[in-house]
Amino acid sequence: MSLKVLVAGGAGFIGSHVCENLIECGHTVICLDNELTGKRQNIEPLLGRSSFRFIHCDAEDAPDLEANIVVHLASPASPKHYYRYPLETMSANSAGTRRLLELAEANAAHFVYASTSEVYGDPLQHPQTESYWGNVNPIGQRSCYDEGKRFGEALTMSFWRQRNVNASIVRIFNTYGPRMDADDGRAVPEFIGAALRGEALTVTGDGTQTRSFCYVDDLVCVLLLIARDQAVAGQVFNIGNPAEITVIELAEAVMSAAGGKRDLLLAPPAPDDPAQRRSDISRVHARYGWQPRVPLTEGLKRTIEYFRLEGMPAVSEAAS
Repeated sequence: MSLKVLVAGGAGFIGSHVCENLIECGHTVICLDNELTGKRQNIEPLLGRSSFRFIHCDAEDAPDLEANIVVHLASPASPKHYYRYPLETMSANSAGTRRLLELAEANAAHFVYASTSEVYGDPLQHPQTESYWGNVNPIGQRSCYDEGKRFGEALTMSFWRQRNVNASIVRIFNTYGPRMDADDGRAVPEFIGAALRGEALTVTGDGTQTRSFCYVDDLVCVLLLIARDQAVAGQVFNIGNPAEITVIELAEAVMSAAGGKRDLLLAPPAPDDPAQRRSDISRVHARYGWQPRVPLTEGLKRTIEYFRLEGMPAVSEAAS
């Protein structure tokens, strides 16, 4: 059955892949994006398609639209971006979330809120399950994103409980792949940029902090499985790759995939930088049988090829 899907933040890194996947599967897509951090070039191949419509606006100003599914990805998602746009980040996850929930309510649509592993903060539980409440600094530099997403989750659950909106939450762990911003400050593009320029790779902290990295195609696959599932109202799902590595191991993997050997430099740790981050995907695996398929070596190879085709990044900063 062909569906009409509203994707807020559809010109962003993950959002553009969501839009592309939906179009390829024969669905109709309405893409909302204010292009604060999203890029029109990410959706350029879709603009001429009759089944694709682009609306330039903030999520909170979304017009009345018809949709069967509403996917809310509209928010800056990298530290560099939400440090630069803290108020816009909080607005997207508060007023923007409310407006999109109201649209979902009016259409009896399934609403999927794209939250983040950052709601767990610097976790005291490892790996992180959906029942863990987190360890977050509510007034730190990252709080505009951490607490913005936590508020968005609370708002989503309130609309489900009080107004019977069919709403679900996905907590996205570190994701990488083509269409990442070269200068967004996240580890994968920063390391790739430095490696392709022949520069040293700079790691914040001592490099022993851990992350789990999911290739974007794998993430979009499970995100849309959840979006098309009408029977998961009020549920929360971790989505990501549970394979845990240190940031130094990631840097070494990037160097190997890019070819050649580079030096590693250590920089002061980022504020409130989590020491450990690993997704427990038992819940989503039990429901859908899903697990990531693209290994890190292959995902990095594809991502490096994308950056080579786009031209080497011009800026290199410490990554974590």
